Amino acid sequence: MTKKKRENLGVALEIDGLEEKLSQCRRALEAVNSRLYRAELSPEDRRSLEKEKNSLMSRASNYEKELKLLRQENQKNMLLSVAIFILLALIYAHWTM
Repeated sequence: MTKKKRENLGVALEIDGLEEKLSQCRRALEAVNSRLYRAELSPEDRRSLEKEKNSLMSRASNYEKELKLLRQENQKNMLLSVAIFILLALIYAHWTM
């Protein structure tokens, strides 16, 4: 995802969207696997399903990598927020004493 688009969305919303895409991808992968192993297929149909399976696996892998990066970014943002809150609380406590 482009940096500009990422700036317009919150990290949490972006994570939710990617999790939904990953879930859809996994459901589609299960459906392809089911068709591959249940049905008698012509070699051409089998190749087509294998190609689709590989594409879905690649897409799922990319979503997982991007989710990992976004979760790390979200964790950094959370830690930064906590640090700022603690700093402000300390300043407030010092100011009011």
